Amino acid sequence: MKKILVMCGTGVATSTVVMSKLKNWLSEKNLSDKVRLYQSKISDEMNKIDDYDIVISTTVVPDSIKDKVIMGLPLLTGIGIDAMFNTIETQILE
Repeated sequence: MKKILVMCGTGVATSTVVMSKLKNWLSEKNLSDKVRLYQSKISDEMNKIDDYDIVISTTVVPDSIKDKVIMGLPLLTGIGIDAMFNTIETQILE
């Protein structure tokens, strides 16, 4: 089971929107049983980033973790959403 973290600056507003859209997409793709979802703020997760298989962020992340993070802005803007979901699906099914 893959562990997915959704994070934003405060762990409340934008991460909640992303979490909702992610849950709906996972359900539509029949992938819900393959993941465990977590939601938090970036400051709480900086030292635990390696605990997750997939990290989706709606806030700027430090260069030291950029290669481990998928930017979740497409879920807020609708631009690039298919490419982002393809990346997530590939990582879930690895």
